[in-house]
Amino acid sequence: MLERNQPRQIRRLNTYPLIRSGPISLYVITLLILPFAATLAGAVSFKGCKHKVKESIHGPPHGWHEQAPAPKHHILELKIALPQPKFPELEKHLWEISDPSHARYGAHLSKEETEELMAPHPETLDIVSEWLALHGLGEGDVIRSSARDWVTIRVPVGLAEEMLDTTYYIYTHTETGESIIRTTRYSLPDILHNHVDLIQPTTMFARFKAFKTTVHKHNQKQAAVSHHAGKKIKGPAGNYVDAICQDFITLSCLRQLYNAEDYKSNAKNHNKLGLTGYLGQYANDKDLQKFYKAQNQDAYGSNYTLISINGGQNPQNYGEAGLEANLDTQFGFGLAWPTPGTFYTTGGQPPFIPDETHPDNTNEPYSQWLEYMHRHHDIPQTISTSYGDDEQTVPHSYAVRICAGMASLGARGVTLLFSSGDDGVGDGNPDPATQECKSLDGKTKFLPTFPASCPYVTTVGGTTNIPEVASNFSAGGFSNYFARPAYQDAAVSEYLEKLGPDTYKGLYNSSGRAFPDVAAQSTYFYIIYQNQSNPIDGTSCAAPSFAAFVAMLNDARINANKAPLGFLNPFLYSTGYKALNDITEGNNQGCGTQGFNASVGWDPVTGYGTPDFKKLKDLVLSMP
Repeated sequence: MLERNQPRQIRRLNTYPLIRSGPISLYVITLLILPFAATLAGAVSFKGCKHKVKESIHGPPHGWHEQAPAPKHHILELKIALPQPKFPELEKHLWEISDPSHARYGAHLSKEETEELMAPHPETLDIVSEWLALHGLGEGDVIRSSARDWVTIRVPVGLAEEMLDTTYYIYTHTETGESIIRTTRYSLPDILHNHVDLIQPTTMFARFKAFKTTVHKHNQKQAAVSHHAGKKIKGPAGNYVDAICQDFITLSCLRQLYNAEDYKSNAKNHNKLGLTGYLGQYANDKDLQKFYKAQNQDAYGSNYTLISINGGQNPQNYGEAGLEANLDTQFGFGLAWPTPGTFYTTGGQPPFIPDETHPDNTNEPYSQWLEYMHRHHDIPQTISTSYGDDEQTVPHSYAVRICAGMASLGARGVTLLFSSGDDGVGDGNPDPATQECKSLDGKTKFLPTFPASCPYVTTVGGTTNIPEVASNFSAGGFSNYFARPAYQDAAVSEYLEKLGPDTYKGLYNSSGRAFPDVAAQSTYFYIIYQNQSNPIDGTSCAAPSFAAFVAMLNDARINANKAPLGFLNPFLYSTGYKALNDITEGNNQGCGTQGFNASVGWDPVTGYGTPDFKKLKDLVLSMP
């Protein structure tokens, strides 16, 4: 196993505009406005207002240990999420424009339209500003998101403790040794509770790491290469593919396996593919060019657009090349070429070093990335991410809010894909004696991953071999935070009926959002890393690969003067599954069990299966 997550100093970019108040839509969701009316009757006053606990957790999640009180002078970047009373309207738009059977299918919203539906109530802006002013923070000390629904301030720990009636501590992770500053509870004045959804970093211990990537020895399967030379085997689409694809996955293998060998994308139709990089994962350009020379010579010499967010970097020395970033760019951009690619490198959550006095940004990176995407008009139609953590390490309020931010991108016509994770139903360990799947209250339970569990993204599991079977590490299961969305109700209910109510009873939430939605190959991907060829495994292989095929589908639709696909799931669960290769064998072990089984139809290991590009292309071109 090799994961790169190196500490580095993060500097804040001084590019966030202060957005002044604009016109507010007359649309009002009455029931959601009632709390505002009750709270705001009469003049607002904080005098004598008592603090009440806003959020708390039982204690730090498994692996984290309290070390010492946080130094009072250490600078925290606090992000304050303000309620979005019009989000139900945004969600309604999302369902309608993502449903191929609806008259509004493909009528995506503009940046300005989504911002209006994300905006807080004007009175919320006033009362939160007043609270900040009471602590010496004026408008010049505040950074606002483009929809004004997030407020960012930089304050010393001591002031944050005063504002939130809490005490921050340094916590250290046993396995990695990294340290962060957090608390297990915080409070706000009573009058603020209806005007603030959450404040972080406080109770969130998620590391949002790159999913595990296994590196194989270079010569491990070399004998098989000569053995299979020139031979063909039948692929999932019924076509014949190179037999070597049983042992190593290349760009050519994926195009053969998924029936896209002859498709040529258009480089000039404004279609784009985006890939994200976080936490010290840097894409090495020399490795990319060597990969292109070996696997896609037409792409040799081409490059991608690099966008830095929140001080994100992309150094080019081999020592800092990232397995995850190299994998994403090589297979994502290599498959979709000549579709232009964008690589987002986002800074966030470096380890806290107790004896340093310079300000560190200890926030997770997703909110930073989302804020950037929401501020810009020109964004890719397809974006893949291979990072996440156990859902329970993310506060419920935060997961809901980040998921809502992803819904807003879906409403703008963006397809967001996430790898499901690499620990099966929890820790990847089938041995009951040594498994480590513990909920925050100490019980043994399956551990879903986030953001893979968000109902507004498409989650990609992993397969292996030819014929394809489920990879035993392919994460999947059921969210404990998000209810099962209507679009997958029939498919999941059918699976649960076959599973039986007593199987794994008490270990998972059968009414939760089920994932993954789809799958792709995830083992022995042949990449270039630090100037050497390396086969690697992980659902991190599957997500950028599936995303590249989605980018090709968008290319076909744009060429036909149709809208990009946007949020995929309503399409996948209504008709798209007919153009996928159903995976019916394999399981995703973990938590002392064999996990769930792959089966006919949807399953929580490989979703509805892997893509048949030709069938998918014909299907999406037949839609409005």
